[in-house]
Amino acid sequence: MFKKILLATDGSEHSLRAGERAIDLAKCNIHSKIHIVYVIDSKQSKDDVLEHWGLDATDKRKQKLQMIEQKAKQASVAIEVIFLHGEPGPTIVEYANKNEFDTVVIGSRGLNVFQEMVLGSVSHKVAKRAKCPVMIVK
Repeated sequence: MFKKILLATDGSEHSLRAGERAIDLAKCNIHSKIHIVYVIDSKQSKDDVLEHWGLDATDKRKQKLQMIEQKAKQASVAIEVIFLHGEPGPTIVEYANKNEFDTVVIGSRGLNVFQEMVLGSVSHKVAKRAKCPVMIVK
């Protein structure tokens, strides 16, 4: 059914559950592949540098994705990890539409609850603007 699946993640609990659902979808078709996208917001990137001075922020981001990667490997699901830069909502939408995914899977809430309350959630923006079906996981 779904061969080309985009999983948008930020390492939050909701995105981990979204990862599990993406893996379930991918297991339905042996030719499926999950493209795991992590968007590095420029403001968050600056905060990471200031908070973790002297440490590699890339390693921290990769750690957030390890759980999903391990679960996909255990389920024998093909994955590809992509790091993008920009504002999460529009960046995910642009990537999804440009690469013609069969579906996008995203958590209902991310790590930044304040931004979600003030500006509207990333998942809501993706659901409104993506040209493919979007599964929002609670």
